[in-house]
Amino acid sequence: MKHEWRKKEKELYIPKQKTALVSIPEHKFFMIKGQGNPNEAQFSENIGVLYSLAYAVRMMPKKGFTPEGYFEYTVYPLEGIWDLTEEGKKLDTLNKDELLYMIMIRQPDFVTEEVVERASETVRKNKPNPLLDEVTFGTIEDGLSVQMLHLGSYDDEPQSFAKMNKFLEDNQLERTSLTHREIYLSDFRKVEAAKLKTVLRYRVKKKG
Repeated sequence: MKHEWRKKEKELYIPKQKTALVSIPEHKFFMIKGQGNPNEAQFSENIGVLYSLAYAVRMMPKKGFTPEGYFEYTVYPLEGIWDLTEEGKKLDTLNKDELLYMIMIRQPDFVTEEVVERASETVRKNKPNPLLDEVTFGTIEDGLSVQMLHLGSYDDEPQSFAKMNKFLEDNQLERTSLTHREIYLSDFRKVEAAKLKTVLRYRVKKKG
């Protein structure tokens, strides 16, 4: 049976519009770092190279190679970890040109360095992209985290973060980093801003 993350991993990817405490295990990712306004072309180009690799992995059995442990699955959604440059942190308002990000697409557990190399070779052959050399493969474990579903424009996210911060206060929790993770359940290129669905998440720990 095909593994569909929307059905099999609801706790991680389909939260409610209510803050919740979760524990996120270690996952594998294709990742690429960048800086600047996500509305600019560079951000979309970075997304493109990640998806080209993700689909190269998923389609391997149809191309004559089946990785050990392979199973049918739906490609995971785009995710991003967001921060600000030191200059951006000094400003009273958000300057999107000062954003730092690492966007990524999770990979199934069967993906190994060998599988990554094969995927890279496939993309280089069929759809050469200079950004391939900037993509890394590795694991991230968020561990104890607070998350909720944000519905609407990315510019309105502070409203949801305020609710998450209130949850921290009420439950004797504190953030371990000023960075936060976003998981994009909607394609911002195709869905109007008011209907965008985004998982907001950041790492936390118990106070004291």
